[in-house]
Amino acid sequence: MNESGEPTHELRSFGRRRGRTFTARQAALLADVLPGVALNLSEAPPVSVPSLFSKPVEKVWLEIGFGGAEHLLWQAKHHPGVGLIGCEVFEDGVVKALSGIKADGLDNVRIYGDDARDLLRWLPPASLERVFILFPDPWPKKRHVKRRLVSPALLTLLARAMGPGGELRIATDIGDYARTMLLALSRHPEFVWMAKGPQDWRVRPEDWPETRYEAKAKAVPRRCYYFRFGVKGVRPDPATIGLPSAS
Repeated sequence: MNESGEPTHELRSFGRRRGRTFTARQAALLADVLPGVALNLSEAPPVSVPSLFSKPVEKVWLEIGFGGAEHLLWQAKHHPGVGLIGCEVFEDGVVKALSGIKADGLDNVRIYGDDARDLLRWLPPASLERVFILFPDPWPKKRHVKRRLVSPALLTLLARAMGPGGELRIATDIGDYARTMLLALSRHPEFVWMAKGPQDWRVRPEDWPETRYEAKAKAVPRRCYYFRFGVKGVRPDPATIGLPSAS
């Protein structure tokens, strides 16, 4: 632990990676579809993140912990000019994403199946225009709180990978987690809360589809919190920082 009580090494923010045994169809998706969309961090980082996609994209968004992939696939289908990177360690979720990618013929999705923090370090600076962290594992037990994903260390990684003008969207149905999220973000020098009133964090925007975790929370019922934070500054033109444009 350091002086502030935070661990000096990174703890896993996720639990098990696999649920039930895969069916033949699911195994085929992992064998046939995943290799074509998986990111390989052993390769050199891309100079231009849009080049990771097989089609030209104007910008790149990242979803960390996409769960059942409902939100990831919706965004990919409704924004064909955007490249979506989905990060999920739970293999059942990866299979759901692969199923949707194949069914809808999506060519603007890439998948990373391991720790999102490694991905954020691998990506070049100012390469992501939007990041989603929707209903992350709350680790409700007191002894596990330190494993929560949203932390000052993660925010620093996000600020670097997003760069000025980026937008971070976070949701949770756990009041204590919402409070610690707001505290961490309000104390971070690179982020500013975009809310102008209570409705901005109580009501989900129209371009933010419901996930199965949100539906479960509402069924209990529990209040859901929807936060949008911007990275301070004006996003630079790619030419001014030595990166090729997406076109």
